[in-house]
Amino acid sequence: KGFDILTAPPPSSGGLGLLQMLAVLDGTGYEKSGFESAATIHWLAEAMRRYYADRSEFLGDPDFFQVPAKGLLDPRYISKLRSSIDPAKASTSAEIKAGTPRDYESAETTHFSILDAEGNAVALTYTINGSYGSGVTVPRLGFLLNNEMDDFAAKPGEPNMFGLVQGESNAIQPQKRPLSSMTPTIIVKDGRPYLIVGAPGGSRIITGVTQVILNVLDFGMNVQDAIDAPRLHHQWMPDKLMLERGFSPDTIELLKARGHTIEHIDGVAVVEAIRVNGEWLEGGTDGRGRGKVAGY
Repeated sequence: KGFDILTAPPPSSGGLGLLQMLAVLDGTGYEKSGFESAATIHWLAEAMRRYYADRSEFLGDPDFFQVPAKGLLDPRYISKLRSSIDPAKASTSAEIKAGTPRDYESAETTHFSILDAEGNAVALTYTINGSYGSGVTVPRLGFLLNNEMDDFAAKPGEPNMFGLVQGESNAIQPQKRPLSSMTPTIIVKDGRPYLIVGAPGGSRIITGVTQVILNVLDFGMNVQDAIDAPRLHHQWMPDKLMLERGFSPDTIELLKARGHTIEHIDGVAVVEAIRVNGEWLEGGTDGRGRGKVAGY
């Protein structure tokens, strides 16, 4: 569509997830079914399911583990993922395993979206992981210590605090950085910032940011509408399609008929975004959290 996308590299798993899901959906015509249609949600859920399977196997600190970033985004691999999706029937997460991206390789969190008068853009996501981190403060200094160790696969194959199942690639090692889901992203059009976006929200950050971007680029929404729209989440395991409130009962029944197991949840990330719309700046803040839009 003529956009360049700037986002987070490993050890965040967010950037690769965003790019892979956008690539899998590109060219499917999924958006023609309409926003919030069962067919559209089905395509999104299946793309999410496949990325989180790959995330479990292939994402970790690149200083310790060879992350096959090029393979995960290789057009041939993307085509293979896309062709594995049945438009009329849900996969089961038990049958979806991590793919083979190396075959395509050569040898609670805070987010700010910022744009200044000179056109400089910043997407910044910062976290100490869980609410209040480890719950321990430094004596006399008062700041909280993080609990980022939970972002590792403390026991590979077992879910962490966000329900994510992770593999040996993200196992604990000395001096290793844990995998995160942060997805700070700047989308550039014609060499200038067009959309600055990111979110807190644990494992749901990746899918939340992806959906807001799709709502703007594919469904033509303004930033606030794109953020306000109900969102879904699928992370491979648990094998559930998680839906916020706001989807129609008919849509939910159609998704069940396609084989999806539905779970209703309160929220998928808290997205904050700015769009440059000609001479205007559109700021959007997420009512799922306590963020604000401010202009100076």
